[in-house]
Amino acid sequence: MKRHEIRECAFLILFETQFREDSTEELYSLAEDVQSITVNQDVKNLVEGTISHKKELNSILEKYSKKRAIHRIPKLHITILQLAFYEILFEKNIPLNVAISEAIQLAQDYGCQEDVSFINGVLGEYSRNNTNTTEA
Repeated sequence: MKRHEIRECAFLILFETQFREDSTEELYSLAEDVQSITVNQDVKNLVEGTISHKKELNSILEKYSKKRAIHRIPKLHITILQLAFYEILFEKNIPLNVAISEAIQLAQDYGCQEDVSFINGVLGEYSRNNTNTTEA
């Protein structure tokens, strides 16, 4: 699987966690029932890493979302941004610009132009304020 495919499968599972309280194993099983979602170890690592850092990722999201409080941000945006921030902060082999481009692509694929603009704005704000890819 290409990294883009891994990311998209992880995104779909993570998005599902916004609405369900099932265990990750149950979500993996449900995802495998949908033949277009592949669940391999790379997907699991991305899903579990994002979930395990959710509180920290939401804190960063809140910091860089200048116009909306997190409780007013659509779940689609939250999921895309959590995944992007996880990759930026914890996946050292993913350059910042790639994480941003991929997040924007997910917004284009699953949302509308306003979604793309919001995602781009939050990640652009983060990028302008962080020359390195670590958050203190």
